[in-house]
Amino acid sequence: MKTTDDRHFPAALATAMAVPFDYADGKTGVDFEPFPAFLSAADTTDWFQAWTGNSELDGNDFRVFGQDGTGGYAAIWLIRPSRPLVEQPVVFLGSEGETGVVARDLGDFLWLLAGGFGPWEAATSYEPDWTPRPHRELTAIAEQFAPHQRRSATAVIELAAKEFPDFDDTIMELCR
Repeated sequence: MKTTDDRHFPAALATAMAVPFDYADGKTGVDFEPFPAFLSAADTTDWFQAWTGNSELDGNDFRVFGQDGTGGYAAIWLIRPSRPLVEQPVVFLGSEGETGVVARDLGDFLWLLAGGFGPWEAATSYEPDWTPRPHRELTAIAEQFAPHQRRSATAVIELAAKEFPDFDDTIMELCR
């Protein structure tokens, strides 16, 4: 897929990533640390090669914009040819090999955040006692940038999994 190397956040992502995320000792918070900009192409390639163990790959299909506390990355996955960045799915690639498409596009991702989920929480179920806390400021951002996509975080996760059921297999096939 031919990609652009534009490393600037779309306005909606920049606005959402400017909001502080409260980990709250892992009980009710979100384990997410946004970056101020996408990782560089070189850093993304270094990470993706290390993550997959495959030095033949590059990271051109990903725009990494944040991480969880263990170093797992949240990224926009450039899988839809000729579509803008805001129409690409958001994925999580965890430090322990976790993978998941957490939102079908940036609008859905904003509603995921508004519902109190981060990328790690959406992609994993390791904390059975964790309860999401809807976030008022992120809800206002989702209403501003994606009012027509209002849905629950659970619905966002389910729709993403339904549209991209083979994401884990696709990524695992790249691993060495």
